[in-house]
Amino acid sequence: MGKEVARKEKIKDLIDGTLPWNEVKDIIRLKPKDDDRFEKVIEILQEKVSWDDKVLLRISDKLYIVAKGKGERVVKCECGQEFGDYRVNWKYNARIRVRKTKEEIAEVVTVEDGIPNTDFMEMREFYCPGCYVQLGVEVVPHGYPPIFEILPDLDTLYRDWLGKPLEDESPDWFEDRTTKLTEEWGKE
Repeated sequence: MGKEVARKEKIKDLIDGTLPWNEVKDIIRLKPKDDDRFEKVIEILQEKVSWDDKVLLRISDKLYIVAKGKGERVVKCECGQEFGDYRVNWKYNARIRVRKTKEEIAEVVTVEDGIPNTDFMEMREFYCPGCYVQLGVEVVPHGYPPIFEILPDLDTLYRDWLGKPLEDESPDWFEDRTTKLTEEWGKE
């Protein structure tokens, strides 16, 4: 097995969570880092999914930002379910289970000290409507809007850090559009 193939296999094992800890440390400490490591990761992630849209960035274990045709970037689950424009919080298009009582939260939080005060807080679980895999959990005050955890500046990442500008680069891409969605809901 060639050196490049072996490195790619190690990165794949790292992504899958099967790489032994001592080898994880070796990869982290590797100096200099492989210049094409990001590309290798994207290639591995692309091989893991059954759809053809180009993976731009993985944002969680099962969620990706993908280029879907010209001028469209969407959040997509590993199963293929789309959550819409990546500039809109994907959680607004997920299935949500809200746990509001101590008893409901105790079903998943087994350490009593870890259960939040349900007079003020609730636990939200976000699921993919396509495959029903759990995509996220947050504990927030009642009525608090879903937390928008990541809005990456993909154009800067690809242009300035990777030296590979995206074809549809535009300043409009780095703009939170979640409020536009909720404004539309308010008009209905």
